[in-house]
Amino acid sequence: MNQDLNRLIDQFIEENKENILWDITRLVGVPSVEEKAEPDAPFGPGPRKALDMAETIARELGLETVDLDHKAGYAVVPGERDEYLATICHVDVVPVGEGWTGDPWTVQVKGDYLIGRGVMDDKGPAVVTLYLLKFLKEHGGQLRYPVRAILGANEETGMQDVDHYLAVEKAPLFCFSPDADFPLINGEKGIVHGRIRSTAKMKKIVEIKGGVAYNAVPSKAEAWVQVGHAEPAEDIEVEEARPGVWHITAHGIGGHASMPQGTKSAIGVLEHYLLDHEMVSEEEAAFLRFAVKIPDAPDGSLVGCAADDGLFTPLTLVSGRIYSEDDRMVQTLDFRFPTNTSAEKLKAALEEAAGDLAEIEMDHAAKPFFKHPTSKELKACMEAYREVTGEKQAQPFTIGGGTYARHFPNAVGFGPEHPERNYPDFVGKIHGADEGASFPDLLEALKVYIVALLKLEEIEF
Repeated sequence: MNQDLNRLIDQFIEENKENILWDITRLVGVPSVEEKAEPDAPFGPGPRKALDMAETIARELGLETVDLDHKAGYAVVPGERDEYLATICHVDVVPVGEGWTGDPWTVQVKGDYLIGRGVMDDKGPAVVTLYLLKFLKEHGGQLRYPVRAILGANEETGMQDVDHYLAVEKAPLFCFSPDADFPLINGEKGIVHGRIRSTAKMKKIVEIKGGVAYNAVPSKAEAWVQVGHAEPAEDIEVEEARPGVWHITAHGIGGHASMPQGTKSAIGVLEHYLLDHEMVSEEEAAFLRFAVKIPDAPDGSLVGCAADDGLFTPLTLVSGRIYSEDDRMVQTLDFRFPTNTSAEKLKAALEEAAGDLAEIEMDHAAKPFFKHPTSKELKACMEAYREVTGEKQAQPFTIGGGTYARHFPNAVGFGPEHPERNYPDFVGKIHGADEGASFPDLLEALKVYIVALLKLEEIEF
């Protein structure tokens, strides 16, 4: 990298890092879990307020902004051509869940680390992209291609934001999403959600519930059971809710559904407890013996769904929620699947495994996508990453997560997470309690993005 440019970027980051931290704090401070739609708030008031806050921050940085019906928006630095480059982040978040050591909506600064819902997924990176545009506006000279920092408000629960964006705006020439891992993600598994629904009605279970989202391993699950007595156990709390009904609470270790390694499903803990202590009817037990196979084997092997194509990592299967509906138990499904299977094959395998114990429901599937790492835009991004970090051997890879990238004709996931770096135990995972981010890593990501955009500006698309 040119040393003058290197010094200029470092000086810019040093001069702006306190404001970056403050703006992340402001944005995290807006609770933005999807709620019922309201007038002028299509995904609920929280995501609308967070989108407003992000656009306000952009304008304070001297950037032009456009709001798209409060579903998405963008900040932009003008360029010579109509075609443009873009980043895309989201300002909505998953529900808080259990186990936080502090207020999830107030950023805690612990040394080099930030703790709060959204600091990594995806409010911290969203703020970083706005400062990327600030740098380009102040120091990028005359840009060939305009650059947009797109902001969505519905990534976690349906991506209707990006669908709306692409319905009213032309797609960018190239886009990267800072909602992923470094060095670069050039492929994403297919994703499909579904449910298993018990055919038999509940008898001894009065109510059962756990988890907050399809795409998060749950850290808490509960059941109210008609039983004479219950004893506490490992990861299990019990209390008599009323005579003859015991409240059972199971605890686990939450995390993202695409990365179940290192998590512990509270749904599985609860199901095993109910079965091991013979607290349920035989019909309920039969369903639970089938349902518990999902948290017991996140590779889907216990229900006939295991798949590995050698291109992606093997299939993952997570139950994010369990709940009672119409006197039946419902357990959700989150599949991340490689290219050698499909939603139809997965449903057929589940139906065979379930027999007459459960009805299987599957939603619309997002197919896997793969972009070749030798493309000129991916090479530009990787060159920027290697120059800034010094990691000369870094290579693109594929993931099980689903980012905005799969919705664009030419896009990838590009940082800012570093799963290979060791963080303190108090730094929680995205979608889990005490979600954390390394502030120096976010600033390093800003430098990577600046260098990458300057290289992308030189490409003839």
